[in-house]
Amino acid sequence: MRRVAIEHGRCIHCFRCHRDTDNSTVPWESSYEWATYSNDSAAATHKLEKAFGRSLHVRFVDAGACGACMSEARQINNPYYNVHRLGFFMTPTPRNADVLLVAGPVSDAMRLPLRKTYEAMPEPKRVVAIGACAISGGIFGESFAVSGGAGEIVPVDVVVPGCPPLLHALLLVAERKPPSAPFSPAPD
Repeated sequence: MRRVAIEHGRCIHCFRCHRDTDNSTVPWESSYEWATYSNDSAAATHKLEKAFGRSLHVRFVDAGACGACMSEARQINNPYYNVHRLGFFMTPTPRNADVLLVAGPVSDAMRLPLRKTYEAMPEPKRVVAIGACAISGGIFGESFAVSGGAGEIVPVDVVVPGCPPLLHALLLVAERKPPSAPFSPAPD
């Protein structure tokens, strides 16, 4: 039996590879917890200091996103999710931010603003790349117009593949949930 390996750093979770196939051909994680540490993340080895206490201030940067990840970031502030009850607060300034959320493939026009936002944040800080575009450039890839993901510009600690559910990533950064293992095994 042949199995299909899915590269979640480029997958947008459209489920086209999973539909009309035998479930054993394309293994798929059906939970919403997709966040995991980046391969070269310092966050995986260095725990957050107690300076954060039970709250994190989050700065969101749209680095050229199509709108899907931005919609998810807006929705976590809705009463349904109410991230304030978990101690997550959106901040308009990087000087007060503990976590930088990046959506989009980092367009040419957003390279410098993203770097400046990161540099303006106080230590300790974490970066979360949400969506396939922020991880690898996604469907836009690496080209003259996009960098190929946030990791090309700033160090990324946590990645959330697909067009993602975001709450798990924030809980992972705050060390309240373990990382997932959404990456498929290599084909037999």
